[in-house]
Amino acid sequence: MKIQRALISVSDKTGIVELAKTIASLGAEILSTGGTAKTLRENGLTVKDVSDFTGFPEMMNGRVKTLHPKVHGGLLFLRGNPDHEKQAREHGIQPIDLVVVNLYPFENTVAKTGCTIGEAIEQIDIGGPSMLRSAAKNHASVTVIVDPSDYLRVQAELQRTGNTTLETRRQLAVKVFQTTSRYDGAIGGYLARQYAAASSNGGMPVELTLRLSKVQDLRYGENPHQKAALYGEFKQLFTQLHGKELSYNNILDLTAAVDLAWDFEEPTVAILKHNNPCGLGQDANLAAAWDKAFATDQQAPYGGIIAVNRELTLPLAEKISEIFSEVIVAPSFTTIALDLLRKKKNLRLIQRKAPPASGVNPVEIRHCAGGVLMQERDIQPTQESQWKVVTHRKPTEAEWRALRFGWRVVKHVKSNAIVFCGADRTLGIGAGQMSRVDSVKIAIWKSGEAKLSLARSAVASDAFFPFADGLAHAAQAGATAFIQPGGSVRDEDVIAAANDLNAAMVFTGRRHFRH
Repeated sequence: MKIQRALISVSDKTGIVELAKTIASLGAEILSTGGTAKTLRENGLTVKDVSDFTGFPEMMNGRVKTLHPKVHGGLLFLRGNPDHEKQAREHGIQPIDLVVVNLYPFENTVAKTGCTIGEAIEQIDIGGPSMLRSAAKNHASVTVIVDPSDYLRVQAELQRTGNTTLETRRQLAVKVFQTTSRYDGAIGGYLARQYAAASSNGGMPVELTLRLSKVQDLRYGENPHQKAALYGEFKQLFTQLHGKELSYNNILDLTAAVDLAWDFEEPTVAILKHNNPCGLGQDANLAAAWDKAFATDQQAPYGGIIAVNRELTLPLAEKISEIFSEVIVAPSFTTIALDLLRKKKNLRLIQRKAPPASGVNPVEIRHCAGGVLMQERDIQPTQESQWKVVTHRKPTEAEWRALRFGWRVVKHVKSNAIVFCGADRTLGIGAGQMSRVDSVKIAIWKSGEAKLSLARSAVASDAFFPFADGLAHAAQAGATAFIQPGGSVRDEDVIAAANDLNAAMVFTGRRHFRH
């Protein structure tokens, strides 16, 4: 059966006139409200106001206009059901076969600086979601469109047959319920934040709603036999300038690389592999910063991720191009640097187009058996006022600079994490071992492979040394200063060992496990 009547009420007017003209060409009646009706009339279309259709005026500044039995009855009655059709005739309810509605821009409104709760509440759409849900529930007979990107598809079907296919109506109905769910989630989340509606357990929400739209399907997940897709606002933060499509693993590594490089204010080059730093260097000259980072480990960076927190220029591009890398991310690239790097066909070049503070979610969510875990991200500022020198010897100024640098790096290394460093470069990194002393040994071994001296180096440990053996191995390799959270039952033994070695040691009181 052809479309007899359509109801159109949209905030986003994109493409709506063209769609309405297709509907009108079928001889269908068009019902509309407010600004939408005005737009359609201005473009030569005949429109009936919903208030004329229902015989009931809009009320309360438009808060009540489509909440009427003639609207919802026209959407919900089951076509072909004798009892429903009888009741529709008795109450003068006419069928509405197509609904085009998009919702008040609640999220855009609350994102604006200075938005008040009153302004936000006025952007909570009531009639729109109600009509969408009614139409979507009866999608066996009613076509419902919430996304302007679906207009052309529906227009094509209407022009062919005067109606849509059942398969199309099913897909459109699914999109409606996904949209209204996200919309309600956005409202609930905003009001919860405004009214501090949180549980008593550390301020975490009582209920968790994820509202993420698919950005793209990925070729596969961590391995080729696993399906994967990307969701959220990734493309608002990053622009790909060149190279193959990003993979699942690339995106994870890219995220870790950006978190590390942008954790520093100074010009920084970070090299990562499998979410772990291979090396990090700082220098006003980024090419020199690269030399420091790359010198830490000249094997692991093969196929790695490079992040730079300043514009990437030709001298740095020339050095990077000497090795195979998967991804390079920077806030910008000079034209000549970009031209050089683009000669590598598969190298992915990514511009971080948003400032560092944007897109940083204050929480992180991970799957676990039977549910998900949520925690605050480990992004709180370092509080040096809480640090305590626990050894007889205090760090020298050079050691202090190295300790600050290492403490910032180590929180980005998988636990158990050990970082040997100077004031502006890493010298050896041990990551992800079951025993902390093994991480120390790996860091020493890697520095030896790189032919780097650990003499007078500093060591950062993400958690306490449970025994003095890790500290002893590090000191034997040349380390003279240590920074760690403290908190072990054997702290006194570790402090005594440091004193015996004339090493300086600082307790921070804060742990940086990274699982």
